Amino acid sequence: MRELLASRPHFLNRETAGDALGKACAVYAGRHALVLGLPRGGVVVAARVARALGDAELDVVVAKKIGAPGAPEFALGAVAAGGGRFLDERTIQHLGVPRDYLESTSRATLAEARRQEAAFRGSRPAPRIAGRVVILVDDGIATGSTMRAAVRAVRQAGPGRVVVAAPVGAPETCAELRHEADDVICLAEPESFGSVGGFYDDFTQVDDREVHRLLTAV
Repeated sequence: MRELLASRPHFLNRETAGDALGKACAVYAGRHALVLGLPRGGVVVAARVARALGDAELDVVVAKKIGAPGAPEFALGAVAAGGGRFLDERTIQHLGVPRDYLESTSRATLAEARRQEAAFRGSRPAPRIAGRVVILVDDGIATGSTMRAAVRAVRQAGPGRVVVAAPVGAPETCAELRHEADDVICLAEPESFGSVGGFYDDFTQVDDREVHRLLTAV
């Protein structure tokens, strides 16, 4: 599902983007879907999607980038708390990254993702995934590394259907995700992408307290 908005979409903030995305996800209303937001901004959007669906459950899935040697902000892939991993093999081979580095960094990143997810969830038990429609939500999809790791983690728990949803995404990334998810709902996939924040008037950083508030408000 692509180009539901103009080719160059613009959102006031994550809340209004989530309201629009919730309408696009209406086909999953009445199915007690599990809506999982990717922290931090994705949880804001996911909360609005869950509310729009009416009977959906809101929770969180933490996925973190695997950084390159000496450049941790440059992603070689990602891991999710549930154990899913995505590696950008082309980039890894191009940079000549050693496998032992990938494995040790993956383990450390996975441990941090699990710690963060447990902290966000607090005393609440992890949601049931088996057999359910699971909608993974972010505020935008650029390279897709974290989303692909999250999809793979959810797959391991035996969902009935895996849906990726975002207000905006890079076309090539959404195309790749369609090979991993059962459905991809993206309001727009503009050819000229840039950064996710460029599609929002207000892209203020979301802090952990806001994530906790949204997760405990339902």
